Amino acid sequence: MDEPVSTGRTTPRTTTRPLDEVVGEALTARVTVDERATVTGWNAGAERLLGYPADQIVGRPAAGLLAEPIPAEDLPPFARLPRWHGDVTVRHRDGRRLEIKVLAHHRTPVTGAGAHVGAGAGEWLLVSALSGQRPEPLDDTFVTWSFAQSPCCALALYDTRLRLRRANADMERTTALTERDMIGLRVNEIVDGPAGDRAEQSMARVLETGEPQYNENFLRTPGETREHAWSVHMSPLRDATGEVRGVCLTAHDMTEQYWARMRLQLIAEAGRRIGTTLDVMRTAQELADVTVPELADFISVDLLTSLDGPHEPHEPREPLPGTGLPAGPLALRRAAHQSVTPGMPEAVVALGAVDEYPEGSAQVETLRSGRARVYEMTHPAITALVARDPVRASRVREFGMHSVMAVPLSARGITLGVAVLARHRQPEVFQQDDLVLAEELAARAAVCIDNARRYTRERGTAVTLQRSLLPQRLPAQAAVEVASRYLPAGAHAGVGGDWFDVIPLSGARVALVVGDVVGHGIHASATMGRLRTAVRTLADIDLPPDELLTHLDDLVARLSTDREDDRPAADRSPETGAGGEVGATCLYAVYDPISQRCTLARAGHPLPAVVSPDGTADLVDLPAGPPLGLGGLPFESAEIDLPEGSLLALYTNGLIKSPDRDIDEGVLRLRRLLTGPQPTLNALCDSILTDLLPP
Repeated sequence: MDEPVSTGRTTPRTTTRPLDEVVGEALTARVTVDERATVTGWNAGAERLLGYPADQIVGRPAAGLLAEPIPAEDLPPFARLPRWHGDVTVRHRDGRRLEIKVLAHHRTPVTGAGAHVGAGAGEWLLVSALSGQRPEPLDDTFVTWSFAQSPCCALALYDTRLRLRRANADMERTTALTERDMIGLRVNEIVDGPAGDRAEQSMARVLETGEPQYNENFLRTPGETREHAWSVHMSPLRDATGEVRGVCLTAHDMTEQYWARMRLQLIAEAGRRIGTTLDVMRTAQELADVTVPELADFISVDLLTSLDGPHEPHEPREPLPGTGLPAGPLALRRAAHQSVTPGMPEAVVALGAVDEYPEGSAQVETLRSGRARVYEMTHPAITALVARDPVRASRVREFGMHSVMAVPLSARGITLGVAVLARHRQPEVFQQDDLVLAEELAARAAVCIDNARRYTRERGTAVTLQRSLLPQRLPAQAAVEVASRYLPAGAHAGVGGDWFDVIPLSGARVALVVGDVVGHGIHASATMGRLRTAVRTLADIDLPPDELLTHLDDLVARLSTDREDDRPAADRSPETGAGGEVGATCLYAVYDPISQRCTLARAGHPLPAVVSPDGTADLVDLPAGPPLGLGGLPFESAEIDLPEGSLLALYTNGLIKSPDRDIDEGVLRLRRLLTGPQPTLNALCDSILTDLLPP
């Protein structure tokens, strides 16, 4: 009979063999041997190869299987190898000598940071394809299918039993094995560990489903220290009828692309995480946290002690030519460190402590040259430091540090310090790409550290100036009992221009003043000082509160004009107003103890609170009045009774305003705190600050 003719496309057919049958055939002799050279594992393939059942060989010395003993002088080097392959002569149970090819993997237990393949005790996995089960020679058709359907890369062909049939030259270079060494072995026997297991499972799915599979693996090529990133693609090989007859495995080395992507991600992460505060030590720690473990296993960040003072760093008396740093050892303060090891035992200098680094050390060499560098542990710059410090030397040996980078921290032409990165868990030494990445991270961190340093210095100057302009002690007067508290704004807000004053007047009267200059920093403090002086001058001529605020309003308007005239056009910004205005609020009150009446006026300032002798607290109903500096708007005064035993509370908006509550809630809490009997005015001030201000 004639065979039926098909005019359509052949429907692809796949093998239906279950996974356990595909991967469970005893076509490989597998033997495990422990560190005492005792056989601990023996599969059916080993029994078929040598004739011994498992119960007769497990627990016995492996040397008994060899036809010839291994010379004693060859054993120590052999034990340190991560992998070995070659021809071995063994003895069959019936006495015959057999020449077999063996591939041996050294498996070591992972016990700590320093564990790596090929070091210390462990077991050996020995595999050998059974010679009687080696695949038959390939025919031309199979070769045509495989290489026609596969790209040019590391390539291997596996049959339906997942046994290697062919491998190209790139695959031989990748595995450091010849095609002859690999023929008849499964992929997880050629590549031991998770990478081989994942590839084997994916290949089995290709046989079962007929669909291509893809995964990414990390594998260290023999002879190299750094893992490579591989893009592995497994596709079915079909015959003319569409039946799956094997699997083509192709592997593309994506290492450079992978690490480039990781470097970009780390730089982006650094931009998000470094510089979140204006604290020098915190910023240095953020650099350390970003760097470990992605780039290094340990990092220390040390800053020059010359940065500790409130002044801008200056040239030393006798600097080395071209460096700006003094000759000899340099004192550095440990600002931050981080480690992959809990507790950071590698660190020999405590946070905040100062250590002296000798001339010629990596730290000093980097600071003087201003250039980053990778050091081997035998470099004189490393040995110079280790030799003088037994503790540091012991840590280097204990953790097996093998590669170091030193990177300078500098910004705006100022040398700030140095970051030293080390590796001991990662086996790869630092490369040029790592150095470039470290320089990028250090440059970003240095700008943030310098910003924090400048802010800290300026804030300290502003606090000192502001405190010098405020009353050092309250003047003696008999009209009222006064208590006050002043706290500079937190680090995030900066020092503001808040002020208060008590001014004795004629006729036993007293003036009470509280004000707030818009803005922060030295300029706000200086403006506050000028306004306080103006208020005292105007009070001396006995102006009523509303007229005093009118004159003060004119002064603030003139200050705004003067500042604008002195500012370069490029420095004008919306943050300081369209014309660099000076804004301020103020409340001015005059109390007469004879009439027990108080006259008040305010310019955009929060309402004062009054506590009556019976303990009831309420806000004084005062006309609002515009903030100082707007000009052209009148101010109004109000007069209230303040009988003996009353309490008048004046404050700035920083007391009642907070990010976690609105002003109305702050005022309500202030009134509750003022209500009821109070032990003393000083105690009342303390309790109000404790309750209303964040810790």
